[in-house]
Amino acid sequence: MKQLRKVFRFYTEGFSSMPKWGKQVWLVILIKLFVMFVILKIFFFPNFLKTNFKTDADRSNHVLENLTDIN
Repeated sequence: MKQLRKVFRFYTEGFSSMPKWGKQVWLVILIKLFVMFVILKIFFFPNFLKTNFKTDADRSNHVLENLTDIN
């Protein structure tokens, strides 16, 4: 628990002593990560297996067939 507190203090002190431009860069990075992992997943990567197959067995059979299919 003591090490966790040290790590947390390390990051809070680092961010609090960071210049204004550094905080803005981190804000841009966090916004880009949000867009990449949340927005793009919702709109461009639908859950194909969940929408096209009703049971877990059907999903697993489809994945197995596609992984072992030799073309």
